[in-house]
Amino acid sequence: MALISLPGFRSRLSGTGLETPQRTKLILNLLSVYILWGSTYLFIHFMTEHMPPMYMAGCRLLTAGLILYPFARMTGSARPSRQEWLSAGLIGILLLTVANGGMTVALQYVPTGVAALLAGMLPLFIMMLNWLTFSKARPTRLAMAGLLVGMVGIGLLVKPGGFEATSSESWLGIAIITLGNISWALGTLLSGRLKLPTQIVSSAVQMLVGGGVLLVVSLLVEPVTLLSISHAPTKAIGALIYLIVFGSLIGFSSFAWLARNAPPQLLSTYAYVNPVVAMLLGWAFAGEVLTSQSLLSATIIVAGVVLISIGKKKG
Repeated sequence: MALISLPGFRSRLSGTGLETPQRTKLILNLLSVYILWGSTYLFIHFMTEHMPPMYMAGCRLLTAGLILYPFARMTGSARPSRQEWLSAGLIGILLLTVANGGMTVALQYVPTGVAALLAGMLPLFIMMLNWLTFSKARPTRLAMAGLLVGMVGIGLLVKPGGFEATSSESWLGIAIITLGNISWALGTLLSGRLKLPTQIVSSAVQMLVGGGVLLVVSLLVEPVTLLSISHAPTKAIGALIYLIVFGSLIGFSSFAWLARNAPPQLLSTYAYVNPVVAMLLGWAFAGEVLTSQSLLSATIIVAGVVLISIGKKKG
């Protein structure tokens, strides 16, 4: 249902110029990114219910990097230079240590659906940071309208009645996700300005460095050792394996294929769909409550992201 309800989805799909087998592959990869990345919030919740969040996030990313890097080298990707390692490592710290690790911590304080909606406002942060620092290009009126709409949606979401928890801990989670969005936006904008290796190698290095730093931080501030994973409950291990295989490896592979073969405006639709998937899964499997106010705020936030994306393309 999410596919056919997206704005202009049919016209975007028919305008890709792909033959039927390739179009089928396009749809499957879109579904992979929509569902797998939308489900990561729920599985992070399962993974960290009884285990320290930064430790488990570090284990996830480091393991995925240890799998992806040898695979990239065996399939012909060149060894990254020292400068490429440093650049990709910096991006990994911004995207994975700060943003992804922060999200894992924040999910201890806010529901998965709320976290996904706040993370879905990333285009807003990219637009504003790019305007204020890098390009100095003023956003279009449509994009600015999307910014205002998105802020209204967030305000409605976090006010009492938007979701169950309104304690100081909830605000801590919201603050961590906001910091993560800023860090992810900075990493995204820097990615186009730094010398990076090929896409798959860059992602592997980002996972290795980002996950490694996160694990070191965990060992310093959380009550864990390197072998604490051996004491993790079965549910946490199962969620960890799911996140490594489906969230990091398969999800990344689908996204990388789409980045090479799909129109950018079609690829960007995952930002609209992932929060909806996360909210529904949190309601169905984690007992999270969907209030009429939270559903309304979700609709407004998604509308804001759509306006920002459309306005960015017209600018």
